[in-house]
Amino acid sequence: MIAKYVSVSLALLATLTASAQTNAQKNATVIRAARAQVGVTHGYDNRYHQIAYPGGDVPVTTGVCADVIVRAFRAAGLDLQVMVHDDMRKHFSAYPRKWRLTAPDANIDHRRVPNLEVFLRRSGKAVSVTKNGPDYLPGDIVVWRLLGGLPHIGLVSDRRATPQRYLVIHNVGAGTREEDVLFAYEITGHFRWFSK
Repeated sequence: MIAKYVSVSLALLATLTASAQTNAQKNATVIRAARAQVGVTHGYDNRYHQIAYPGGDVPVTTGVCADVIVRAFRAAGLDLQVMVHDDMRKHFSAYPRKWRLTAPDANIDHRRVPNLEVFLRRSGKAVSVTKNGPDYLPGDIVVWRLLGGLPHIGLVSDRRATPQRYLVIHNVGAGTREEDVLFAYEITGHFRWFSK
């Protein structure tokens, strides 16, 4: 029970701190928060869980690729659980019907890459998909299709793999990692939440 109150208190503190930050500061906060999951989130769990709303999360030691993004954005005062749920309530027909849902579900919708992809596009955050490393800036969100068409999502790091390409922070099944995988899979989406 104490952990729940600590989690809520930390989320409130992050929200208050984030409101005074510039876009560049929020972007840096998101990257740091994603990197902070490396070595902490060491598992992968895509099962359905009942979680709190707002601010709900599965245990930080596990999760899916989308959880890396959701947790990082919360550190900058942006709760994708709430934002995706609100948009899905208003525009449910714009979202994929892959899971036979008849209404939004705040427990899981923000944890599904196709929903995040639709939300980011609807929010006007899409930028060009290219094969040019310098086009992908720190804090950008990248969506891929893995072999077999499985969707995957990650965050571009501020650490470089090469002079022309940044690392990516993601969880592709073995926990959160910071790796040189930007062009390892087919890129289907490229998003920039914070203007540069």
